[in-house]
Amino acid sequence: MSAIRYLDMVDFRSIERMTLYEYEIRMTAFRLKSLDQLNKIHEQAWANQQVQATKKIGKKEVPYFNTYKKFFDFEKYEKQVLGIEEKQNLTLKSLLIKANSKKGGNHGKS
Repeated sequence: MSAIRYLDMVDFRSIERMTLYEYEIRMTAFRLKSLDQLNKIHEQAWANQQVQATKKIGKKEVPYFNTYKKFFDFEKYEKQVLGIEEKQNLTLKSLLIKANSKKGGNHGKS
């Protein structure tokens, strides 16, 4: 019954041919998917709380995040996922490479 209910399996032949090991793997995967959904719900609740955060400037309460980008920088995360480095990181990286390539030099001595 759980194969039909939880695993979206409706073909009785497929259910009958499934081994106990396969059934356990599929049920574990189902439980992990359920946990992922629960995590998304809690992330949404957390984000809702964060977006309502305020800070005090003088006597005024103002939104902590005054733009969506300050709350969630989509482009930044997209670049991370795609493996695209920021220009600053490339500059820093090139400076570090340059500094490290001067090994064996006079170390600032004339």
